Amino acid sequence: QEQLVESGGGLVQAGGSLRLSCVASGRTASTWTMAWFRQTPGKERELVSAISWNGGRTRYADSVKGRFTISRDNAKNTVYLEMNSLKLEDTAVYYCAASIYSWGSYHDTSSSYTYWGQGTQITVSS
Repeated sequence: QEQLVESGGGLVQAGGSLRLSCVASGRTASTWTMAWFRQTPGKERELVSAISWNGGRTRYADSVKGRFTISRDNAKNTVYLEMNSLKLEDTAVYYCAASIYSWGSYHDTSSSYTYWGQGTQITVSS
């Protein structure tokens, strides 16, 4: 059964760092395009970063470029999001997502993703 389980969220001061992990379960998990989205109350879920099945392609929201790094370890079926220089506006629920479709421009949108994690809260304080 396909499943995504996130970990690593929490409370951090502005300027600090956190690393999120997402373990994927599923026979074809290593072939999935993976991503991290985030959502705040009253707003749509937005793409933070995405990575192709072999890690060869990545995409970042402009707001996190240079601060966040996405990576994956297919031997562990795990995708990571390293977050540095965190800002107050990074506060959100972060979701891991998996798409069964090959890498494409449509992976900017949440509707392109097949499986979702339960979400993990990140709160950045001043």
